[in-house]
Amino acid sequence: MKRMMLLVLAVMAFAGCDAFSSEPTYSGVSVEGMNYTPFNLSDFTIHDKYGNTASGGGDLMPSAGAGSLSCCYTLKGTDFTVDWEVYDQDEFMKDPYAPIKKIHKTTPVHFPKEKISGGAGEVVLAVHFYPDDHIEFEFRHDMSGTRIDYTAVDYWFQTKYGKAANPDGLDDASAYRRTARVASQGWLKYHLTDSVDLEQYVYYTLLVNPKFDEHPAVQRVLEETKGKPGAFGGAMQKLPDPVIREIRRNDFDHAQTGDAHG
Repeated sequence: MKRMMLLVLAVMAFAGCDAFSSEPTYSGVSVEGMNYTPFNLSDFTIHDKYGNTASGGGDLMPSAGAGSLSCCYTLKGTDFTVDWEVYDQDEFMKDPYAPIKKIHKTTPVHFPKEKISGGAGEVVLAVHFYPDDHIEFEFRHDMSGTRIDYTAVDYWFQTKYGKAANPDGLDDASAYRRTARVASQGWLKYHLTDSVDLEQYVYYTLLVNPKFDEHPAVQRVLEETKGKPGAFGGAMQKLPDPVIREIRRNDFDHAQTGDAHG
């Protein structure tokens, strides 16, 4: 019996609390941040309840992150806290010599137990930062990109509409951030993530009427396409010309909704 107790103690000393813990432990994990906020993500640190930390960031602009990895970390449990900082690049550019005004945020994240496989550095913990400040974790085995692609939306918008998309002649980076700010509102209001949906949201907001979604025909489209990625964008492309003219002139009170799908 004495030898058995000594053996149990030795196992506990070698394995630590994990020997009898139901909490998952993730070792050798790489970390990448995915920024869907309209601000630059300066850095972030993940904390578990056991004193382990994992860090990432590196001045990620909106929609960026897939190319930035840090390795290798151990995290334990299902409940985490993320400390993170963002800043407004447009505000900073007004006075580039002034200290950057960073905004510190702290967000709890619950991540159910998940089975992973792979050697050190092969498992990637993607940390998704959303415009409403909530954060989601996701394990991957690659760096397969973003859930919301502001870059694709801005490329479409600038290419299709040229000077109309940038009437005040902003530099490319500033024009991109404007697109990202508007697209992030599309997620905040309607959880739009599909690029075609966000393209139409940006187009109507910036070139037609920023209150376009108050028109009854658009409200009907939003209701009918809820939860169907790509459907909102497709429907908005088919809005009849009379409806678009009503939206442009802010004629919503007596709007002739007609058939919003053409």
